Amino acid sequence: MSPRTAQTSVPVIDALSARWSPRAFDTEHAFPEGALRGLLEAARWAPSAANTQPWRFIVTRRGSDSFARVMDTLMGFNREWAGDAAALIVNVAEMIDDEGKPRPWAEYDLGQAVSHLSVQATAEGFHVHQMGGFDRDAIAREFDLDERFRPVSITAIGMVGTPEQLPEVLRERELAPRVRKDLDDIIIVND
Repeated sequence: MSPRTAQTSVPVIDALSARWSPRAFDTEHAFPEGALRGLLEAARWAPSAANTQPWRFIVTRRGSDSFARVMDTLMGFNREWAGDAAALIVNVAEMIDDEGKPRPWAEYDLGQAVSHLSVQATAEGFHVHQMGGFDRDAIAREFDLDERFRPVSITAIGMVGTPEQLPEVLRERELAPRVRKDLDDIIIVND
């Protein structure tokens, strides 16, 4: 068991207890073409309201022009570490359908798809780190997204690197103990 494995109050599947969000990624690891398909397949099979499947993904690999374009939209500390990930995936919600009707659950459904991707990645030995610190409008412009599509988050994915490769402030966060609220603190009613 890794020291980063969650100490859960009740047993959960290994892929959930082993999942954590590193900032240090192995700069030598690269995904060859097609290697991310299993993760995207897991996302494809997530549940969605009325089976609308309102998720879309912009998949970029380190070294590509698209990866650089995504990197240019990152904000704050994300710029300091995310470029080491083997891939950056922009998670996009289709907020309005082809007929112009709103999809009020699209972001929730996208979240489920990304969660499926994250669990599959962990099961395959990879790690992911979700980011919200990016310029959504810049992503939409860079990738010519129709206004019905909303960039919601970016997933950095790859193999774990070493904390020593990070600036000191990020290294401290990387090595800090994993903490969660107590289970009873997140349950409002349990009849």
